[in-house]
Amino acid sequence: MKLLFDQNLSYRLVAALAAHFPESQHVRDIGLAVASDSDIWDYAKSHNFAIVSKDSDFHQRSLTFGPPPKVIWIQRGNCSTDDIIAILRTHVEDIQSFGESTETAFLELS
Repeated sequence: MKLLFDQNLSYRLVAALAAHFPESQHVRDIGLAVASDSDIWDYAKSHNFAIVSKDSDFHQRSLTFGPPPKVIWIQRGNCSTDDIIAILRTHVEDIQSFGESTETAFLELS
């Protein structure tokens, strides 16, 4: 599963999680650092990414529009990048199953 990390998450996640989620990207690395949620949504949809964000806006979009793209919503307040890495590594199997599911639009992790 390819992940697209939103601006509210560190670009360092791409390298830190490359073994689990190859071909993942951060919005800043593909010219979307200041893009609107709609532009990020459209990019993820057309390039087969799941959006990873701490922002509830993408969660709301997933409820309104459904997949694709799928949304992984990190439900953790102020925390370090290492905390986010730990959350995503802990849930690798859940994320892979989520990616294969045709019924779910978002996955909430904390």
